[in-house]
Amino acid sequence: MIIGTVKEIKNKEFRVGLTPSSVKEYVHHGHQVYVEKGAGLGSGFEDQDYVNAGASILKTAAEVWEKSDMIVKVKEPLEAEYAYLREGLILYTYLHLAANESLTKALIDSKTQAIAYETITLEDGSLPCLKPMSEVAGRLAAIEGVKYLEKPFGGSGILVSGVPGTDRAKVSIIGAGVVGENALKMLVGLGADVTILDINLKKLTYLDDIYGNQIKTLYSTSDNIERAVTQSDLVISGVLLPGAKAPKLIKRAYYKNMRPGSVIVDVAIDQGGSTEVAKMTYHDDPIYIVDGIVHYSVANMPGAVPRTSTVALNNSTLRYGLMIADFGLDIAIGRSNALKQGVNVYHGQCTCKGVCEAFQLDFLEI
Repeated sequence: MIIGTVKEIKNKEFRVGLTPSSVKEYVHHGHQVYVEKGAGLGSGFEDQDYVNAGASILKTAAEVWEKSDMIVKVKEPLEAEYAYLREGLILYTYLHLAANESLTKALIDSKTQAIAYETITLEDGSLPCLKPMSEVAGRLAAIEGVKYLEKPFGGSGILVSGVPGTDRAKVSIIGAGVVGENALKMLVGLGADVTILDINLKKLTYLDDIYGNQIKTLYSTSDNIERAVTQSDLVISGVLLPGAKAPKLIKRAYYKNMRPGSVIVDVAIDQGGSTEVAKMTYHDDPIYIVDGIVHYSVANMPGAVPRTSTVALNNSTLRYGLMIADFGLDIAIGRSNALKQGVNVYHGQCTCKGVCEAFQLDFLEI
């Protein structure tokens, strides 16, 4: 199979779909790899690194899209890339289709075979290709949230850890999944007064066993969310319904009872966001303020730390990419139920229930 990777064109996205190490694995398995010139520079990889691994460098993205059987990316195609979609092409990347009707339509109309990293699902319900970027996003959510509490950015001006004789910042984390757990780890280390909410009592018990009286745990109900949010200086939302739109758990009505300059970091923004005023922002203009509340809603947070993120992502996606390349998509999804769960569009049909529900599409079970 011919595998291709291109330079990401999303605003301030510096990750790349393949590392030279991954290229070497594809070549070792007998496949040909094309890399767009300069695709890896943002992650610290020179073109020569890819050549040394066995890849061929092509001058333009158009050439790579046209000549490849499978495109391995990081982020979903933008509108400028829709023209490259075609019948028979395999697209292997993050897609987040439930929040993107135009891309969903483009994939269906073009009959591109689209596999979403974020819906590849193991038997225990875990998401192996989403996990590494959720780990990065959770840790960055804490870092960015703490930064935007600073007064020059519109924050309330509280130091998250406080100093002797002053209050610590109150932080609420909604969702105790991978994002929430990693944000929690950072914020406990910084000395914040942290409350974490989830509907999974087993997970709350696990976190209570680890952190003891360093944290508070709450079962996630609308009343508990409202109480936690309105009492917090910083709120981090890491809620996830795999493949579906994020629930709007943070109501605008709460804002009137929040301290002006409080910060909400909405990690769920790539699935539509978890606030009623959610809108996507970018690394070069990451915040907006509504009713005195600072919102950070960058959808590609891990793109800011590509040297870490690109390697972590490849560690998880390479296995399934090789499976597709070695056996072809049809045989690969027959061998791996986890990979089958990742298929969102197949021969012009939507195959992800969450996406179908979001846009009232017919669901095809494969």
